Amino acid sequence: MSLAKKSFVYLLSNIISASIPFLLLPILTRALSPAEYGQIAMFQTLVAGLAAFIGLNAVGAANRKYYDDDSNIYEFSQYNGTCLHILLGSTVVMLCIVAAFSKQLSEFLSIPVSWIYSAVIFSALSFVINLRLGQWQVRGEASKFGALQIGNSLFNMVLSLLLVIALHFGAQGRIDAQVIAASLSAMLALSMLAKEKLISFFCWRPDNLKQVLQFGVPLIPHIFGCFLLSAVDRFVINQELGIAEAGVYMVAVQLSMALNIVFDAINKAYVPWLFEILKRDILAEKRKVVKYTYCYFLLLLLLAPIPFLIGPWALVLIAGEEYRAAADVIGWLCLGQIFGGMYLMVTNYVFYAKKTGTLSIVTIVSGMLNVLMLLIMVPEYGVLGAAWAFILAKLVQFLFVLKLCKYS
Repeated sequence: MSLAKKSFVYLLSNIISASIPFLLLPILTRALSPAEYGQIAMFQTLVAGLAAFIGLNAVGAANRKYYDDDSNIYEFSQYNGTCLHILLGSTVVMLCIVAAFSKQLSEFLSIPVSWIYSAVIFSALSFVINLRLGQWQVRGEASKFGALQIGNSLFNMVLSLLLVIALHFGAQGRIDAQVIAASLSAMLALSMLAKEKLISFFCWRPDNLKQVLQFGVPLIPHIFGCFLLSAVDRFVINQELGIAEAGVYMVAVQLSMALNIVFDAINKAYVPWLFEILKRDILAEKRKVVKYTYCYFLLLLLLAPIPFLIGPWALVLIAGEEYRAAADVIGWLCLGQIFGGMYLMVTNYVFYAKKTGTLSIVTIVSGMLNVLMLLIMVPEYGVLGAAWAFILAKLVQFLFVLKLCKYS
């Protein structure tokens, strides 16, 4: 399958999968109050923060292993098994931490204690699903990737409608739907990995453990920095403006994520193709890739004014009048997502060179800048200040990584 066809399959899969929250958005915003929607936003934010620690980024190590010359099916099986062991260990540790600080976390996040445990379990299940998806991605099996991704999202949507709308479980129903759907998809993912002999459940390979941790642990600051860049704003808004304002802001964030869906789909198809070119190490090919990359940057910047023009109208149409305040920030959030799309094009060089430690420094610095700007601008400008802080931090992250990739 060509790069264009794979890109289309990934794009279609991502659009269908990510359209589920968009399809649910006009339903949930009318069935739930802004405060309830804010609670769901805080749950999703907690899940984003846990991504740095649940599994210790072993999925990325498993994907990168595919491009090592000495790898074979037995080695993949052992390596992926080690990744699963790391997931189990990190999940147990996180559950112990949650048990010790559950009351404080519940008060800080304005969500029930049970949701915090659900977030840990959901993060672990998502790791398993992403491990399966990643093994298909590196092998260019876009159709299988899409089938699992879409199937999980559709089941999530049906369950959400059943629990929230039909059974009137409210925000709790939305959380339960996500956990149940992820549980079934994770079990399916594990069974398929085992059937293809891509995972060994009972193995002990200290050498693999060392390799995975050397790849994944330096990425913890990077993932945590991504959390500071893309999710911590909801914490600040919740503390400064209240849970209802966090819900309003989350609606604008979800709509702006439409751009991220497209960028992520392109990147999923682009990475295997790019890594093969970098592996061949032919100068003419690499120069052509750089040329195309800069053309891609120009295209994205030319598209930047569009969300400012149609975003506010679309937001009110989709979410309803109760969330009209979010229309003020939708264009700015989309601009930040565009800088994020540009960042994705250059960060792949750093991953290929395995310079994850340096990448982590860039991301954590950008994330800390975002937090600083949030603390300064949200009290003064409200949710609009949060959007401006996001733009500045994403631009700084992109520029630093652009500079870094020239030395990778």
